[in-house]
Amino acid sequence: MRADKQRDLLDGALRVFARDGFSRASIGALASEAGVSTRTIYNQYGNKEALFRAVILDSATAVAERQIDRAATLLDRIDDPRADLVAFGEAWATPEPETALHFAMVRQVNADAEHIDPTVLAAWQEAGPRRVRDAIAEHLRRHADDGVFAIDDERIAALHLVQLTAGSVDSMAGVSSVEMVRAGVDVFLAAYGTQQGQGAAGK
Repeated sequence: MRADKQRDLLDGALRVFARDGFSRASIGALASEAGVSTRTIYNQYGNKEALFRAVILDSATAVAERQIDRAATLLDRIDDPRADLVAFGEAWATPEPETALHFAMVRQVNADAEHIDPTVLAAWQEAGPRRVRDAIAEHLRRHADDGVFAIDDERIAALHLVQLTAGSVDSMAGVSSVEMVRAGVDVFLAAYGTQQGQGAAGK
């Protein structure tokens, strides 16, 4: 299959999986959306499961690379820990149009996980979420080594940072996203802040 046709198939299948989820997506709908025949899908992938694996790994890899670049921009320098982490949380909580289909598919995956091969879920985690977590962790480790934070396990700290900021935005009705991010950063700094970091914030 030509590279452009392969791209059309993966992109079309992403739209279907994002809309219908894995279980409800049919080979017919996948073929129609991509502008190919069902025979083409069977010839290229053998079954829906293999196509889904290809789609989620392709999409997760692309989104992870985008998020890793974004994390590098947001966390490269920490001059004022509270202000800089609030800026990170607000940016991380802001949806990007370029990744909307991917995260729509992720929501479908989370709702349909019991019907998806665990090895596919594990491969997706390695290609996407864990790569992003590890990239954020590397930034936190570097700043911890500089005395800005007190961190033993940077991977856990990275999860805490994301969950306390961007991950908390939709968790409480009637509370603004800015309030949630700021409160989350305060909790993070209560756990991981240092006197040196507080001194940097006061400069």
